[in-house]
Amino acid sequence: MKTTENIKLSSHTSVIDAWAELQAHAERGEPLQASACRLAFADPEFLLRRETRGIRFQLELLKPELGLEHAGIAHTVVVYGSARVLAPEQAASHLAAARAGGQPQAIAAAERGVRNARYYEAARRFGALVAAHGLTQPPQERLTICTGGGPGVMEAANRGAHELGAPSVGLNIALPHEQTANPYVTPHLCFKFHYFALRKMHFMIRAKALVAFPGGFGTLDELFEVLTLVQTRKVKPVPIVLYGRDYWQRLLNLEMLVEEGAIAPEDLRLFTVVDEPEQAWGVIREFYGI
Repeated sequence: MKTTENIKLSSHTSVIDAWAELQAHAERGEPLQASACRLAFADPEFLLRRETRGIRFQLELLKPELGLEHAGIAHTVVVYGSARVLAPEQAASHLAAARAGGQPQAIAAAERGVRNARYYEAARRFGALVAAHGLTQPPQERLTICTGGGPGVMEAANRGAHELGAPSVGLNIALPHEQTANPYVTPHLCFKFHYFALRKMHFMIRAKALVAFPGGFGTLDELFEVLTLVQTRKVKPVPIVLYGRDYWQRLLNLEMLVEEGAIAPEDLRLFTVVDEPEQAWGVIREFYGI
């Protein structure tokens, strides 16, 4: 007669066996053949079907949620920005190599890289400012840097926190061209997503402020998502800071939307434009009175 303990042990063993089978196939480089009798949650072929997409949504929502909750991460300051921005030392190295090669196009691109490296240094300083304050606060009140976990501006903000010994979050995304997490994200706070929508949801769940550094389509997508959520009152108002006045003034002509009646004049007050890391941090501190 099976006891409750034996039943639990048998169930645990079957789970171990299922994952051991997957591991063995991976180690031997063998394709996994379809099998109707494989446990459903250990069956990649089943989990990757179109019909199980909803389950994958749930998993991508739940895994980071549980991980962040377990780590005590309650409040974040989200930093968006280009993955293509280089650290100053890396930009200088590229410029030296380009000049040695003598190709005008390469030199021009490397010179632009050196100019834009100021955004890397600014994001690094901003990450350090947030981290320094967080280290003085009890865990339940601490603000933690959160980025997309990739290179460029994201790396810089994580690096600023890392250099002060503070934890920081990275919400990485699986892309056709492999993007690995930057080395400054706290390892147990680094999560990879398949779905942009679930990733953006996690950016917002704990966000107490958002700072957008210069970036491309991805940065704009994330920025306008936040602006829309705040404008439509789907989320509580939070500080939205655009870093780099010259960049954003050349890119965005939002006054035109007011002139055309597409947005209200007060919608332009949803965000603040700054030119120094200390100004960005000051906007957040003033908003929360800290």
